[in-house]
Amino acid sequence: MNFKKLLTPAINWVFQIAKNQTHSLQVIVYPGTEQKSFKKHFAQAHAEHDFKTINQELIEKPQAITKLKSATGHVWICYVNVESAYAWSRDLSGAIYQLCKSDDIKSVAIRSVGFKVNAKSAVEEGFVVGLENANYHFLNQYKNKTSEFKTEFFLTAHKDNLKKYSAQASAMLMARHLVNLPPNAMNPKTYADLLKKDIPFSKNTTVEVWSTEKCKTERMNLLLAVGAGSENTACMVHIKYRPSKGKKNVAPIAFVGKGITFDTGGLDLKPSSAMRLMKKDMGGSAAVAALAYWVDASGYDRPCDFYLALAENSVDAKAMRPSDVYQSRAGYYVEIDNTDAEGRLVLADVMDVAVTRKDRPSHLIDIATLTGAIKVALGADVAGLFTNDDTLGKQIHEAGEACGEPNWRMPLVSKYFSQLASNFADFRNSAEGFGGAITAALFLEKFAGGVHVDEKAKAPKIKWAHLDVYAWSDKQQGALLSTGGSGQPVQTMIAWLRNL
Repeated sequence: MNFKKLLTPAINWVFQIAKNQTHSLQVIVYPGTEQKSFKKHFAQAHAEHDFKTINQELIEKPQAITKLKSATGHVWICYVNVESAYAWSRDLSGAIYQLCKSDDIKSVAIRSVGFKVNAKSAVEEGFVVGLENANYHFLNQYKNKTSEFKTEFFLTAHKDNLKKYSAQASAMLMARHLVNLPPNAMNPKTYADLLKKDIPFSKNTTVEVWSTEKCKTERMNLLLAVGAGSENTACMVHIKYRPSKGKKNVAPIAFVGKGITFDTGGLDLKPSSAMRLMKKDMGGSAAVAALAYWVDASGYDRPCDFYLALAENSVDAKAMRPSDVYQSRAGYYVEIDNTDAEGRLVLADVMDVAVTRKDRPSHLIDIATLTGAIKVALGADVAGLFTNDDTLGKQIHEAGEACGEPNWRMPLVSKYFSQLASNFADFRNSAEGFGGAITAALFLEKFAGGVHVDEKAKAPKIKWAHLDVYAWSDKQQGALLSTGGSGQPVQTMIAWLRNL
């Protein structure tokens, strides 16, 4: 698992386009808001390339993409009139990649013309993220093979932006690859070792692993109960980022990711069809680890903490049982109603670690492949967003829209918490009936404040959001995304952090 290679750009990028240089494919991108400018630049392109066929209607009513031929090769005229120019160029990259592979195109020039600075940067970053992800092939990476894709890409961007664009592309690839790794290679120990030894973090970042023994000392009984049935015992990883340059006296932002490296369902065993892909049950932790990489690689200017709750939900004589009662780190007694509702248990203890530290965070974001109910409600591509803060909810929703990675805010209906009532504990870990994504979020909300049940300490409110994600692509999506880990919601969180 050569992560240094995975995180190094694989595409051959050139950041200056020489005049009069010919390319097998020219991609010329115009903003949809500049009709007069489009006509002017299109006329220049027509004069330069001498298109073999031309339709006057194209100039009067530009289409999203018009594919033309010139004496030198392919020319794509692209007219961007969508909400997210970044998502548009990222997705177009899949078609560009396919053409380069099928026609053995050696040189591609991508020109973005007439955009304002921020929009131009978004278009350029979309192409970098899209092409790097289109070039990803899991088995080649797993076998440590070198990419055979040799096309040169000339981009009208400043070379200094490559680091910024590549950091997001690499974060996406890291999240996808972590999810794709097989469960015999990915368990709590190997996962923790990988983050500590194989990811090229800078001196601004430290990685600390809390072993099973440390978790016992910290009374993380919910996390330990989930991992009790596996020989690969549970642990927690804390990735701490403190920028050498940046904002001073600012509270850190905390992220917590669910990292169930394989989920059998425990004694409430899943049917084989539902268990088949349960290596992906650590998609939330993969997104959080990838965000840690991006924050470090991009030199983000605010302190951040990243926590991964790692366990394997297996079956043996030590496995937790329905009706078991465990005291959480936060002090709540929790009755196990269903051993397959394990994700909220591991998150609960680790969220409590995050919010009770001396450097209390201003924001807490937990990310998890938590419930099938959210997929029923919103489908595979839309994340469920729960939050205790309207401003935070609006910010995260807009970040998802900006990068073409949608999420939708769901209600925290407080009366539904009564469905988790227990005669033998403070509450249960799951409930029967409808609204399963909501009751799961209400369970987590109990651990988002950082004030234990036996304390009356006053502390600033932590802005909390819970993202219930699928983080998986069930089928090939063009050339951009293969079946497997999708990297959801890494792009959303990067966009949110940039705008915070």
